[in-house]
Amino acid sequence: MTTTNIHRQDTTPLPPQLDEGYWSALLSEGEYTDAAPHPAEAEDGVTDFVDLPYHTNGHHTSGSETDADWDEMQRIMDNDEVIELPVVGYNRGGLLVEWRSLHGFVPASQLTEFPVTANSLVRRKALIAWIGHKLQLRVIELNAEQNRLILSERAAHVLPGERAEILRRLKPGDCVSGSITNLCDFGAFVDLGGLEGLIHISELSWGRVGHPADILQRGQMVSVHVLEVDRDAGRVALSLKRLHPDPWKTVGERYRVGETVVGVITNVVDFGAFACIEEGLEGLIHVSELAEGHFLHPRNVVNEGQRVEARILSIDSQARRLGLSLRPNQ
Repeated sequence: MTTTNIHRQDTTPLPPQLDEGYWSALLSEGEYTDAAPHPAEAEDGVTDFVDLPYHTNGHHTSGSETDADWDEMQRIMDNDEVIELPVVGYNRGGLLVEWRSLHGFVPASQLTEFPVTANSLVRRKALIAWIGHKLQLRVIELNAEQNRLILSERAAHVLPGERAEILRRLKPGDCVSGSITNLCDFGAFVDLGGLEGLIHISELSWGRVGHPADILQRGQMVSVHVLEVDRDAGRVALSLKRLHPDPWKTVGERYRVGETVVGVITNVVDFGAFACIEEGLEGLIHVSELAEGHFLHPRNVVNEGQRVEARILSIDSQARRLGLSLRPNQ
C-alpha cells in the first residue's frame, strides 16, 4: 500500500493493520491438543498457536525435513490443490490439523458445517467433535518464517483457480455480495465465494459501532464495497458504509443551529451523553447542557435507548462534531 504524508486535523487513531488483527484473532485463542495442557490442568488454558512444537507420529523431525515440508506445502498452495488432513486439536477459533512435520490452522469460519451461534459451549462441542476426523482443505495463507499455515474447508469446495479468478477480477470500487462468516472485535469476515474479505469495524457504519455483532449476524447476506485488493497476500478489504453517502458531508445543509431534533441516547459518559439523530450522525450533549440544577451523574438524567428532543447548539461538519442541548432555550 502506498503511504502518503497527510496532516491530520484530528487525533482519531488510524485503524490497526488488518494483518495483525487477523492473526491475533485467529492464533491467540488457546490451543487444546494432545501436546498442550488440558484447560483444567493449565492456569488459563492459553498457549500461542505460533509457538506450538511439531509432533509427527511420535518421532522427531529435523530442521531440513521441516524446510522440505514447507517447500512442498508451498507447491500445493501454488497449484491450488485440495489435500485431506486429520484434525488433531482445537482452540476457541478453530481446528488444528497436521501434515508431516507441520501444524495448520482451520478457522471456524472456514468450516462448511459449523453452528452459527455465539454460544461458546455449543461452538466448543462442535470443534471437539472434529478431532480424529479428516477434512478436505485448501491452503489460503502460508508463511514459513512465521510458522503460519492457514487452511479452509470452504475454499476446498470451489473449482481449482476460482479463488485466484475472484482476486484477479475484483478491483477497488466494485460492489459485491457475500455472506458473513465470522464476527470479531475488529470487524466482520465475508465469504465472496471461497475467498474471504474483511470489513474493518471502522468501515461498518458512518456512526459508532460497539461490536460488529450489534449490526450483523453470521450467515447474513450483505452487499459490500471493495476498498482494496492485495493479490499477493490473497486479502480483500471491504466496506459496508461506503455504499451510503457520508451524512456529515451534508449535515450543514440539512440542519441549522437552534433547530430542535429528535434523537436516541446511544452512550452516557461522565462528561455528558451522545445522541443519534439519524444513522451515522451522532451529537454530544455536554453535561452542562443536560438539565438545570445539580445532579451526580449524567445517568441521573438520561439513559441509553431513551428518546429525547434536543436543540442544536453547533455544527462542525469538518470535525464531525454536533453540539446538542436538552436545556430550555433562554
